[in-house]
Amino acid sequence: MNRSFADLGLPPSLLASLTVEGITVPFPIQAATLPDTLAGRDVMGRGQTGSGKTLAFGLAMLARLAGQRAEAGRPLALVLVPTRELAQQVVDALTPHARAMSLKMTTIVGGLPIARQARALGAGTEVVIATPGRLRDLVDRRDCRLDRVSVTVLDEADQMVDMGFLPQVTYLLDQVPRKGQRMLFSATLDADVGRLARRYLHEPVVHETDPHAGAVTTMEHHVLYVDDVDKKTVATEIAARDGRVLMFMDTRRSVDRLTKHLLKSGVRAAALHGGRSQPQRTRTLAQFKTGEVTVLVASDVAARGIHIDDLDLVVNVDPPGGAKDYLHRGGRTARAGASGSVVTLVLPEQRREMRTLTRAAGVDPNTAKVSPGAAELTRITGARTPSGIPVIIPVPAPTPPAAPKGDGSGGRSRSSRSRSGSGAGAGSAGGSGSRSRRGSAEGGAATARTSGTGAAGKTRATGGGTAKKASRPTGGGAKPPRVSGGNPSARTEQDPTTGEPRSRRRRAPRNRRPGSDARQAG
Repeated sequence: MNRSFADLGLPPSLLASLTVEGITVPFPIQAATLPDTLAGRDVMGRGQTGSGKTLAFGLAMLARLAGQRAEAGRPLALVLVPTRELAQQVVDALTPHARAMSLKMTTIVGGLPIARQARALGAGTEVVIATPGRLRDLVDRRDCRLDRVSVTVLDEADQMVDMGFLPQVTYLLDQVPRKGQRMLFSATLDADVGRLARRYLHEPVVHETDPHAGAVTTMEHHVLYVDDVDKKTVATEIAARDGRVLMFMDTRRSVDRLTKHLLKSGVRAAALHGGRSQPQRTRTLAQFKTGEVTVLVASDVAARGIHIDDLDLVVNVDPPGGAKDYLHRGGRTARAGASGSVVTLVLPEQRREMRTLTRAAGVDPNTAKVSPGAAELTRITGARTPSGIPVIIPVPAPTPPAAPKGDGSGGRSRSSRSRSGSGAGAGSAGGSGSRSRRGSAEGGAATARTSGTGAAGKTRATGGGTAKKASRPTGGGAKPPRVSGGNPSARTEQDPTTGEPRSRRRRAPRNRRPGSDARQAG
C-alpha cells in the first residue's frame, strides 16, 4: 500500500504546497528516506536520476528548519551540488515549499557577481544551495560562516568527486558543526563516496530504491552503428525530427561546430557547455524548455542537474567515456516514470568499447546499422531531412538597469549607486534570474565601487580590469577634479564621450639612450 506524504509526518504547510504543485504520492526514494530524515538521522540515499531525490532531502530539510531564522551571513542549512544547472533545479523544485514555510533560499554559484551573493548572505538566508568552489570563496572572504548550519546535504556526491571538488567539499564540511544532520544523495554509491560518508556521516541509514542505477524500465536503449562519413548527416536528420532532442558530444568545440551546422541546415539548435556564461546557459535552457529551441547540443555539463519535462529522446552523438556518464546522460529522459529513448551513434572502431560500457551500465541495448534516410533510423528516432533554410535564434535584449534611487548617503558616487539588481538577485527564492551588466563575470570588464564617506574615497574593483576613481559630487553639483598645487604631472581634460572634466596623470618622459630614435627609425 502506498503511503501518503501525510503518513510520512510532513507539516501541514508542506502538505498544502505539495497539493498546490500537484504532488500527492511520494516516489519510492521519498517514502523510504523521509521517516529517517524527518527524525534527524544521517542518511545515504541512492536512486536513479529523475527518481525524486531533490524532494526527498528538500522536504525534510525545510520541515526541520520550521520557525527558525538565520543571522546575517550565517545560514542554517547547506545543500552542495556539483553544477550551476543542478543548483537551479534544486531552487526551482524547493522554492514553493520554502515560501510556504517562510524560509529564504539563496543560490551561490560561479559565473555570477560574488558581491551580489555576499549581499544576499548578509541579508540573512536560511538555506544556501551552492557549488563548492564559489561557496569556499565566500567563506574565505568571511562573507559566510557555516557554524550555525544544522542540516547539510550533498547532492550528486559522486559527480562532485569525479569533477575534482573533493578538497573544497571536505574543507566546507569541516566548517559545519559535527552535531548537525548530514544527508548524502547520489545516483551511485562508489568507493570514493563511501569514504566521504564514513568521514562525515554518523551511523547513516542507507536507502537504495533500485538494485542497479541503470535499471530504468521505461527507457529504451539503442546503439546505432554508422560509418564515419555518414555520422554528421545522421545526427542532422535526427535533430530535424518533430520534437525536442538533447544531443551530447565530448568537447566544447565539437558542440559549437555541430550547433552551427544544424542552424545552417534549418534546425533550431543551441549549444550548452562550460564555456558559456551563466546568463547564456540560463537563457538557452529556458529556450529549450519552452520549445523556442528544439535541439540542445551539450557537453557533459548538462548530464546532471537539468530537468526537462516530456523530453523523450537523448542522443549520444559521441559515446560517453564510461558507464556512469552513460547513465547520467540518459537520465535526462524517462524521468519520474515517463518513457524515453537513449540513442548512441557508434563508429566501427568504437563497437567493442561500447559493448563493454553497456555491460558495465547494466543495459542491454537494441542494435542496428543505419545510414542517412534509412527507414530504421526514422522508426527509432523520427529522423527526417532538414529544410536546409538557415535559421537564427534571437537573443533577447538585456533588460536596462533600473534608475538609481536616492539613498541619502551623500558621500557615495554615482558610479557606486548605478549597479543594477539587488541582494535578492543573487539567486534568492524571490527571483532566480540575474540581470547582466557591464563588469559582470560574463563581460569580464571592471566595475569600480567606492566605499566610505571621507574625502579620499576608497575604490574597489570587482572585474578583471583596472578601476578608476569616480569623482564625488559635493554641494549642488559635481566639481571638476582639483589639480594639486604646483604638480606639473597632473592636468585636467574633458571626457570626449560625456563632456565632463576628468583628471589624468601625465606620463613622465622615458630616458632614452643617445641614438635610440635613429636606430628605431632605421
